[in-house]
Amino acid sequence: MVATPPPPALDSLPDEIIIQILSHLPLQRDLSATSLVSWHLYSVAVPVLYKSILFDQPKHHFTFSESLAKRPRRGSLIQDMRLEYPSSEVSDFIFKRESRIDGFSHTISTMSNLELLEVSVPEGLCHGIGTLFNGPFDLACLKTCSLFYQCEDGGYWDLKENIHIFGHPTLETLTITRARLDEKGFESVEQPSETALTSLKLIECDINDEALSELLLFPDALKEITITHSADPSPPLEESADATMHDYLLALKSANHSLEYISIDFPSLAGNKALRMRDFEELKTLHLRDYQLFGKSSSSPRLHSVALPPNLETLKFWGPTGEDEEVAELFCYEIENMGIMARNLKHMVIEGPGMIPENILEACKKAESFELAVR
Repeated sequence: MVATPPPPALDSLPDEIIIQILSHLPLQRDLSATSLVSWHLYSVAVPVLYKSILFDQPKHHFTFSESLAKRPRRGSLIQDMRLEYPSSEVSDFIFKRESRIDGFSHTISTMSNLELLEVSVPEGLCHGIGTLFNGPFDLACLKTCSLFYQCEDGGYWDLKENIHIFGHPTLETLTITRARLDEKGFESVEQPSETALTSLKLIECDINDEALSELLLFPDALKEITITHSADPSPPLEESADATMHDYLLALKSANHSLEYISIDFPSLAGNKALRMRDFEELKTLHLRDYQLFGKSSSSPRLHSVALPPNLETLKFWGPTGEDEEVAELFCYEIENMGIMARNLKHMVIEGPGMIPENILEACKKAESFELAVR
């Protein structure tokens, strides 16, 4: 009987295979334990161990920052970093010594290969993290960033503290949550040009439309923008309180040469003008509310229709739809003339609560140029 040879030891496998095995370990503590087996496994496991870092407690966060101060080269191993902890967990000792915050910001700057940075921390760290974006060389490989600073009163944090993130040359995807920005916008004398930003999400933000227009001048080829807010913003909006859909459309024209996707879920953003979007030649998908596209009823009759993007393929509406009779009439007129208004339209989607008026459904049934989906 031939004895079965023992399986090869992990330590004897090629480094490429060991890395693949370690990458599939479910728990980070298992990876840490493996790195203690031998010097060889330590050298292979450390890059995997530090590739992605999550801090959900501030004490771990600052302890790690202090360890990187002693071993700064380890910072270059980190590619993904997530900071996620609420204000209630921040101990007083963090703010008793300002040097701790300064040291923390410096620690992130040592992560020369960082590609993803997700921030959801107390507002007290807003300024310290914002200084990282003042120069393009601290985070020279950054591609994806998400910023949310929790205010104790539940309000909006000041985007000016992190405004230079819009000038980052390599950043491709940016998500900003519950921030405010007044009309002064980007006040830097040396304004950036031709940034790599392709996707921007503004989640429950209070952004002045003129400031937004200025910020959208920087991306060379912004392709996607998403703007959302609740139907009843809390606290009440200030910077965008009087803004209309027409104002925001003018702001988006700064990027009309490249935008392919626009989604606006902002119920209070209304207006009485039908939109003019013929300049958005690259736009393929438009997602908004019917009264934002057609304009709400006015006291005097109006016969003008929407000027849809010439290459639009998908038109989506948040529900409810057709509640305003005049809007519903314009909706039907647009559908009947869709072959002229948007010759490339393939899909119309109506989603959300509420019943769709019968005249809109009948107009859609007669249309041959697109398919209607109700969700």
